[in-house]
Amino acid sequence: MVRRSTVQQDPRIAGDPDLSAYPEAFDDPEPGRAPARGRGVPRRGRWSGGGGRWLVWTGRAVLWALIIVIVVNGVRAPFERFTRQSTTGQPASTPTDLGFPVTQGTSFASQFAAVYLNFDAVRLSERAGRLAPFLPDGADQQFGWDGLGRMSAGAIQPYGIEVTDAENAVVTLMFQAGNRRQLLSVPIFHDSRTGRLVVSGRPGILPAPSSAALPALAEPERDKAAEQELRTPMANFFKAYAASDAASLQQYAADGVTLEGFGGAFTFVELKELVVPLPAGTTRKVTATVVWGVPTGAAPSAEPASGDPGDMSGKLEQSYVLTVVEQGGKWFVKSIGGAGRSVG
Repeated sequence: MVRRSTVQQDPRIAGDPDLSAYPEAFDDPEPGRAPARGRGVPRRGRWSGGGGRWLVWTGRAVLWALIIVIVVNGVRAPFERFTRQSTTGQPASTPTDLGFPVTQGTSFASQFAAVYLNFDAVRLSERAGRLAPFLPDGADQQFGWDGLGRMSAGAIQPYGIEVTDAENAVVTLMFQAGNRRQLLSVPIFHDSRTGRLVVSGRPGILPAPSSAALPALAEPERDKAAEQELRTPMANFFKAYAASDAASLQQYAADGVTLEGFGGAFTFVELKELVVPLPAGTTRKVTATVVWGVPTGAAPSAEPASGDPGDMSGKLEQSYVLTVVEQGGKWFVKSIGGAGRSVG
Protein backbone atom coordinates (compact mmCIF):
# COMPACT_ATOMS: atom_id res chain seq x y z
CA MET A 1 0.00 0.00 0.00
CA VAL A 2 1.46 3.31 -1.16
CA ARG A 3 1.28 6.17 1.25
CA ARG A 4 0.46 9.64 -0.12
CA SER A 5 3.12 12.24 0.64
CA THR A 6 2.13 14.94 3.03
CA VAL A 7 4.70 17.45 1.61
CA GLN A 8 2.97 20.26 -0.31
CA GLN A 9 4.67 21.03 -3.55
CA ASP A 10 5.29 24.57 -4.75
CA PRO A 11 2.69 25.25 -7.42
CA ARG A 12 5.25 27.34 -9.35
CA ILE A 13 7.49 24.36 -9.99
CA ALA A 14 7.59 23.38 -13.64
CA GLY A 15 5.34 20.55 -14.36
CA ASP A 16 2.32 21.81 -12.44
CA PRO A 17 -0.16 22.53 -15.21
CA ASP A 18 -2.68 24.57 -13.24
CA LEU A 19 -0.91 27.83 -12.35
CA SER A 20 -4.12 29.82 -12.65
CA ALA A 21 -5.23 28.31 -9.38
CA TYR A 22 -2.57 30.42 -7.62
CA PRO A 23 -2.98 34.02 -8.74
CA GLU A 24 -0.99 35.31 -5.79
CA ALA A 25 2.11 34.03 -7.49
CA PHE A 26 1.93 37.03 -9.94
CA ASP A 27 1.13 39.77 -7.48
CA ASP A 28 3.57 42.63 -6.77
CA PRO A 29 5.66 42.14 -3.68
CA GLU A 30 5.02 44.18 -0.60
CA PRO A 31 6.33 47.74 -0.66
CA GLY A 32 10.00 47.91 0.16
CA ARG A 33 10.44 44.19 -0.33
CA ALA A 34 12.51 42.87 -3.20
CA PRO A 35 10.76 40.35 -5.40
CA ALA A 36 11.95 36.75 -5.38
CA ARG A 37 14.46 35.97 -8.09
CA GLY A 38 14.44 32.22 -7.76
CA ARG A 39 14.81 30.09 -10.79
CA GLY A 40 11.63 29.55 -12.65
CA VAL A 41 9.84 32.47 -10.95
CA PRO A 42 7.93 34.50 -13.52
CA ARG A 43 8.13 38.37 -13.67
CA ARG A 44 5.29 40.75 -12.85
CA GLY A 45 2.18 40.80 -14.95
CA ARG A 46 3.22 44.15 -16.75
CA TRP A 47 5.90 44.08 -19.40
CA SER A 48 8.99 45.96 -18.18
CA GLY A 49 10.72 46.25 -21.54
CA GLY A 50 12.37 49.51 -22.91
CA GLY A 51 9.35 50.85 -24.87
CA GLY A 52 8.22 53.29 -22.15
CA ARG A 53 11.67 54.76 -21.72
CA TRP A 54 11.95 55.19 -25.51
CA LEU A 55 8.84 57.38 -25.55
CA VAL A 56 10.14 59.49 -22.65
CA TRP A 57 13.50 60.12 -24.30
CA THR A 58 11.81 60.93 -27.61
CA GLY A 59 9.62 63.54 -25.88
CA ARG A 60 12.63 65.04 -24.15
CA ALA A 61 14.50 65.31 -27.46
CA VAL A 62 11.57 67.10 -29.10
CA LEU A 63 11.27 69.52 -26.16
CA TRP A 64 14.99 70.37 -26.21
CA ALA A 65 14.90 70.89 -29.98
CA LEU A 66 12.02 73.34 -29.54
CA ILE A 67 13.90 75.24 -26.82
CA ILE A 68 17.02 75.47 -29.02
CA VAL A 69 15.00 76.86 -31.96
CA ILE A 70 13.43 79.55 -29.74
CA VAL A 71 16.78 80.58 -28.28
CA VAL A 72 18.52 80.69 -31.66
CA ASN A 73 15.76 82.83 -33.20
CA GLY A 74 15.85 85.20 -30.22
CA VAL A 75 19.60 85.72 -30.57
CA ARG A 76 19.60 85.91 -34.37
CA ALA A 77 16.99 88.70 -34.71
CA PRO A 78 18.99 91.50 -33.00
CA PHE A 79 22.19 90.22 -34.61
CA GLU A 80 20.67 90.55 -38.08
CA ARG A 81 19.49 94.09 -37.29
CA PHE A 82 22.98 94.98 -36.15
CA THR A 83 24.65 93.53 -39.25
CA ARG A 84 22.41 95.64 -41.49
CA GLN A 85 24.47 98.60 -40.31
CA SER A 86 27.51 99.36 -42.42
CA THR A 87 30.98 99.20 -40.93
CA THR A 88 31.03 103.00 -40.64
CA GLY A 89 28.00 103.00 -38.38
CA GLN A 90 25.72 104.51 -41.06
CA PRO A 91 22.34 102.88 -41.79
CA ALA A 92 22.30 100.37 -44.61
CA SER A 93 21.08 101.55 -47.99
CA THR A 94 17.31 101.78 -48.26
CA PRO A 95 15.47 100.67 -51.40
CA THR A 96 15.04 104.32 -52.43
CA ASP A 97 18.73 105.27 -52.52
CA LEU A 98 19.98 101.98 -54.06
CA GLY A 99 23.39 102.54 -52.46
CA PHE A 100 23.88 106.03 -53.93
CA PRO A 101 25.30 108.56 -51.38
CA VAL A 102 22.29 110.89 -51.37
CA THR A 103 23.58 113.41 -48.80
CA GLN A 104 27.00 113.76 -50.38
CA GLY A 105 25.57 113.89 -53.90
CA THR A 106 23.10 116.63 -52.97
CA SER A 107 25.82 118.73 -51.30
CA PHE A 108 28.09 118.30 -54.33
CA ALA A 109 25.33 119.37 -56.73
CA SER A 110 24.44 122.40 -54.55
CA GLN A 111 28.02 123.66 -54.62
CA PHE A 112 28.19 123.14 -58.37
CA ALA A 113 24.94 125.07 -58.89
CA ALA A 114 26.26 128.07 -56.93
CA VAL A 115 29.05 128.39 -59.52
CA TYR A 116 27.12 127.29 -62.63
CA LEU A 117 24.16 129.65 -62.16
CA ASN A 118 26.28 132.77 -61.65
CA PHE A 119 28.26 134.09 -64.59
CA ASP A 120 29.41 137.39 -66.05
CA ALA A 121 31.32 138.05 -69.29
CA VAL A 122 34.02 140.00 -67.43
CA ARG A 123 34.85 137.03 -65.16
CA LEU A 124 35.29 134.17 -67.61
CA SER A 125 38.52 132.74 -66.24
CA GLU A 126 37.33 132.92 -62.63
CA ARG A 127 34.18 130.92 -63.41
CA ALA A 128 36.15 128.34 -65.40
CA GLY A 129 38.52 127.81 -62.49
CA ARG A 130 35.67 127.39 -60.02
CA LEU A 131 33.82 124.94 -62.29
CA ALA A 132 36.82 122.68 -62.92
CA PRO A 133 36.60 120.61 -59.67
CA PHE A 134 33.05 119.52 -60.59
CA LEU A 135 33.54 118.54 -64.25
CA PRO A 136 34.91 115.38 -65.90
CA ASP A 137 38.24 115.48 -67.71
CA GLY A 138 38.03 117.07 -71.14
CA ALA A 139 34.75 118.90 -70.50
CA ASP A 140 34.11 122.39 -71.84
CA GLN A 141 35.56 124.90 -69.35
CA GLN A 142 32.35 126.99 -69.31
CA PHE A 143 30.14 123.87 -69.54
CA GLY A 144 27.81 125.14 -72.22
CA TRP A 145 27.96 128.91 -71.71
CA ASP A 146 29.28 130.92 -74.68
CA GLY A 147 30.81 133.65 -72.52
CA LEU A 148 28.22 136.35 -73.26
CA GLY A 149 25.57 137.88 -71.01
CA ARG A 150 25.22 137.49 -67.29
CA MET A 151 23.10 135.64 -64.73
CA SER A 152 22.81 135.84 -60.96
CA ALA A 153 21.10 133.27 -58.74
CA GLY A 154 20.85 132.57 -55.02
CA ALA A 155 18.81 130.85 -52.31
CA ILE A 156 19.91 127.46 -53.70
CA GLN A 157 18.26 124.62 -51.78
CA PRO A 158 17.83 120.84 -52.32
CA TYR A 159 14.46 119.99 -53.85
CA GLY A 160 14.65 116.28 -54.68
CA ILE A 161 16.72 113.43 -56.08
CA GLU A 162 16.04 110.59 -58.53
CA VAL A 163 18.40 107.66 -58.07
CA THR A 164 18.97 105.31 -61.00
CA ASP A 165 21.47 102.98 -59.34
CA ALA A 166 24.40 103.07 -56.91
CA GLU A 167 26.43 105.19 -59.36
CA ASN A 168 23.94 107.50 -61.07
CA ALA A 169 21.37 110.02 -59.88
CA VAL A 170 19.79 113.33 -60.89
CA VAL A 171 19.73 115.95 -58.11
CA THR A 172 17.09 118.69 -58.36
CA LEU A 173 17.75 122.05 -56.69
CA MET A 174 15.53 125.10 -56.20
CA PHE A 175 16.98 128.57 -56.70
CA GLN A 176 15.91 132.19 -57.09
CA ALA A 177 16.95 134.37 -60.02
CA GLY A 178 15.48 137.86 -59.97
CA ASN A 179 11.81 137.56 -59.04
CA ARG A 180 11.47 133.97 -60.26
CA ARG A 181 11.79 130.65 -58.46
CA GLN A 182 13.24 127.96 -60.69
CA LEU A 183 14.64 124.42 -60.56
CA LEU A 184 17.97 123.04 -61.74
CA SER A 185 18.45 119.31 -62.42
CA VAL A 186 22.07 118.09 -62.17
CA PRO A 187 23.14 114.56 -63.23
CA ILE A 188 25.75 113.15 -60.82
CA PHE A 189 28.02 110.10 -61.19
CA HIS A 190 29.37 108.31 -58.10
CA ASP A 191 32.50 106.18 -58.45
CA SER A 192 31.75 103.35 -56.02
CA ARG A 193 35.43 102.31 -55.92
CA THR A 194 36.83 105.68 -54.82
CA GLY A 195 33.70 107.37 -53.45
CA ARG A 196 34.29 110.40 -55.68
CA LEU A 197 31.59 112.40 -57.46
CA VAL A 198 31.43 114.27 -60.75
CA VAL A 199 28.81 116.08 -62.82
CA SER A 200 28.05 113.57 -65.56
CA GLY A 201 26.02 115.66 -68.03
CA ARG A 202 24.54 119.03 -68.94
CA PRO A 203 22.24 120.48 -66.23
CA GLY A 204 18.68 121.55 -67.04
CA ILE A 205 16.77 124.60 -65.75
CA LEU A 206 13.04 124.08 -65.15
CA PRO A 207 10.23 126.32 -63.84
CA ALA A 208 9.42 125.81 -60.18
CA PRO A 209 5.85 124.82 -59.21
CA SER A 210 3.56 127.74 -58.49
CA SER A 211 2.39 128.41 -54.95
CA ALA A 212 -0.61 126.56 -53.53
CA ALA A 213 -4.09 128.08 -53.37
CA LEU A 214 -4.85 128.82 -49.71
CA PRO A 215 -8.45 128.16 -48.64
CA ALA A 216 -10.34 130.82 -46.72
CA LEU A 217 -9.77 130.79 -42.97
CA ALA A 218 -12.83 130.83 -40.73
CA GLU A 219 -12.92 133.76 -38.32
CA PRO A 220 -12.66 132.52 -34.70
CA GLU A 221 -15.21 133.48 -32.08
CA ARG A 222 -13.50 136.29 -30.20
CA ASP A 223 -13.58 137.44 -26.58
CA LYS A 224 -13.92 141.19 -27.08
CA ALA A 225 -13.84 142.00 -23.36
CA ALA A 226 -10.55 140.12 -22.89
CA GLU A 227 -9.06 141.82 -25.96
CA GLN A 228 -9.84 145.22 -24.50
CA GLU A 229 -8.43 144.23 -21.11
CA LEU A 230 -5.20 142.83 -22.57
CA ARG A 231 -4.45 145.47 -25.20
CA THR A 232 -2.54 147.94 -22.96
CA PRO A 233 -0.53 145.27 -21.04
CA MET A 234 0.42 143.58 -24.35
CA ALA A 235 1.52 146.87 -25.94
CA ASN A 236 3.71 147.64 -22.92
CA PHE A 237 5.11 144.11 -23.02
CA PHE A 238 6.15 144.41 -26.69
CA LYS A 239 7.75 147.79 -26.04
CA ALA A 240 9.90 146.21 -23.32
CA TYR A 241 10.48 143.16 -25.56
CA ALA A 242 11.94 145.36 -28.32
CA ALA A 243 14.32 147.15 -25.96
CA SER A 244 15.18 144.05 -23.86
CA ASP A 245 14.48 146.06 -20.73
CA ALA A 246 15.03 143.23 -18.24
CA ALA A 247 13.30 144.94 -15.33
CA SER A 248 10.22 145.80 -17.40
CA LEU A 249 10.11 142.39 -19.07
CA GLN A 250 10.00 140.59 -15.72
CA GLN A 251 7.01 142.71 -14.73
CA TYR A 252 5.08 140.98 -17.51
CA ALA A 253 6.57 137.49 -17.09
CA ALA A 254 4.68 134.70 -15.34
CA ASP A 255 6.16 133.11 -12.22
CA GLY A 256 9.30 131.10 -13.02
CA VAL A 257 9.55 132.45 -16.60
CA THR A 258 12.51 134.45 -17.92
CA LEU A 259 11.98 136.45 -21.13
CA GLU A 260 14.58 137.89 -23.50
CA GLY A 261 13.97 140.51 -26.17
CA PHE A 262 15.57 142.08 -29.24
CA GLY A 263 18.10 144.22 -27.39
CA GLY A 264 17.19 147.33 -29.41
CA ALA A 265 17.43 145.68 -32.83
CA PHE A 266 13.86 146.87 -33.47
CA THR A 267 11.70 149.61 -32.04
CA PHE A 268 8.07 149.02 -31.07
CA VAL A 269 5.69 151.12 -33.18
CA GLU A 270 2.23 149.73 -32.41
CA LEU A 271 0.15 146.72 -31.49
CA LYS A 272 -1.96 146.55 -34.66
CA GLU A 273 -4.27 143.69 -33.75
CA LEU A 274 -4.93 141.41 -30.79
CA VAL A 275 -7.12 138.30 -31.11
CA VAL A 276 -8.32 136.49 -27.97
CA PRO A 277 -10.52 133.50 -28.87
CA LEU A 278 -13.22 131.99 -26.69
CA PRO A 279 -13.71 130.13 -24.38
CA ALA A 280 -12.59 132.21 -21.43
CA GLY A 281 -10.22 130.95 -18.76
CA THR A 282 -7.26 131.83 -16.58
CA THR A 283 -4.87 130.61 -19.31
CA ARG A 284 -5.35 132.04 -22.80
CA LYS A 285 -3.60 131.75 -26.16
CA VAL A 286 -3.67 135.13 -27.91
CA THR A 287 -2.43 136.19 -31.34
CA ALA A 288 -0.82 139.61 -31.69
CA THR A 289 0.13 141.50 -34.86
CA VAL A 290 2.95 143.92 -34.07
CA VAL A 291 4.50 146.72 -36.13
CA TRP A 292 8.26 147.06 -35.63
CA GLY A 293 10.44 149.96 -36.71
CA VAL A 294 13.28 148.76 -38.98
CA PRO A 295 16.68 150.42 -38.49
CA THR A 296 18.67 152.12 -41.23
CA GLY A 297 21.98 151.13 -39.69
CA ALA A 298 22.20 153.83 -37.05
CA ALA A 299 21.36 153.09 -33.44
CA PRO A 300 17.55 153.08 -33.01
CA SER A 301 15.84 155.67 -30.88
CA ALA A 302 15.05 154.34 -27.42
CA GLU A 303 11.76 156.19 -27.11
CA PRO A 304 10.09 157.08 -30.42
CA ALA A 305 7.52 159.80 -29.93
CA SER A 306 3.86 159.43 -30.93
CA GLY A 307 4.43 156.14 -32.73
CA ASP A 308 7.12 157.70 -34.93
CA PRO A 309 9.96 155.16 -35.27
CA GLY A 310 12.47 158.01 -34.91
CA ASP A 311 15.51 157.22 -37.00
CA MET A 312 13.86 154.04 -38.25
CA SER A 313 13.24 154.23 -41.99
CA GLY A 314 10.71 151.42 -42.37
CA LYS A 315 8.06 149.32 -40.70
CA LEU A 316 7.61 145.57 -40.53
CA GLU A 317 4.43 143.75 -39.45
CA GLN A 318 4.80 140.38 -37.75
CA SER A 319 2.49 138.00 -35.89
CA TYR A 320 3.07 136.17 -32.61
CA VAL A 321 1.17 133.71 -30.47
CA LEU A 322 1.45 134.22 -26.71
CA THR A 323 0.31 132.11 -23.80
CA VAL A 324 -0.87 134.41 -21.01
CA VAL A 325 -2.00 133.45 -17.52
CA GLU A 326 -4.04 135.37 -14.98
CA GLN A 327 -2.39 135.66 -11.57
CA GLY A 328 -3.81 137.89 -8.83
CA GLY A 329 -6.15 139.70 -11.18
CA LYS A 330 -3.37 140.56 -13.69
CA TRP A 331 -2.21 138.94 -16.92
CA PHE A 332 1.35 137.68 -17.39
CA VAL A 333 3.21 136.20 -20.36
CA LYS A 334 4.15 132.53 -20.01
CA SER A 335 5.55 132.01 -23.53
CA ILE A 336 5.90 133.74 -26.91
CA GLY A 337 6.50 132.28 -30.37
CA GLY A 338 5.71 132.73 -34.03
CA ALA A 339 2.04 132.53 -34.98
CA GLY A 340 0.56 129.91 -37.26
CA ARG A 341 -1.70 130.46 -40.23
CA SER A 342 -3.20 133.94 -40.22
CA VAL A 343 -3.95 134.72 -43.89
CA GLY A 344 -6.22 133.28 -46.53
